[in-house]
Amino acid sequence: MLEIKGLKAGYNGTEILHGIDLKVFPGEIAAIIGPNGSGKSTLLKSIFNLCNVFSGKIFFKEKDITRLPTHELIFEGISFVPQGRQIFSDLTVKENLEMGAFIMRDKELVERNLQSVFKKFPFLKEKQNHYAFSLSGGQQQMLAIARALMQNSELLLLDEPSLGLSPKMMKEVFEKIVEINKEGIGIIIVEQNARQAMKIAKKTFVLEEGKIALQGGKEIANNKKIKDIYFGGT
Repeated sequence: MLEIKGLKAGYNGTEILHGIDLKVFPGEIAAIIGPNGSGKSTLLKSIFNLCNVFSGKIFFKEKDITRLPTHELIFEGISFVPQGRQIFSDLTVKENLEMGAFIMRDKELVERNLQSVFKKFPFLKEKQNHYAFSLSGGQQQMLAIARALMQNSELLLLDEPSLGLSPKMMKEVFEKIVEINKEGIGIIIVEQNARQAMKIAKKTFVLEEGKIALQGGKEIANNKKIKDIYFGGT
């Protein structure tokens, strides 16, 4: 589904990623973990054309999307949920969801997508006329994910979806991510909670200083370095 070859990217001439190679197949959950400043968010932003790509290629369904504008990437089936949710707090829940589909001109399709989202997130239907600021942090995160799904997503990019959430809400968010994936939507998740991210992921990529230091499937959780750094040695 997604293939990255030799990606070097960053901001304003400063290179953050130094030659990234990775593959994510259709319907997979891939976790990106690593220390702060390792380039995890930059990797997602590179895919969504929100930073400078200096060299390398990004392919989605075998199509070169390296230089495609962000709005065209949405039409290709890629959606991005940024760190910190970034919902429109002074709009209602329904208005936030409709903003997710603002580039779509087919009103019937937008309505179908809205009803599909309400089916996945029943509480959003109940609160559709409430202002977004009235939702809890976990509910706002769910709203941000639901807004991205308004775009007919085939690949969902999630940047720190558990950030600032209580353990209970974190569990609910991860359960919802797994539910969404079971519908065939591929997911790439950047997450500080490495243990939880690796638990739901089919493959994991460990970024260090802008390079992939380690990658693998479920077996990677048994790696001594992973246990020592990310699991506290347990």
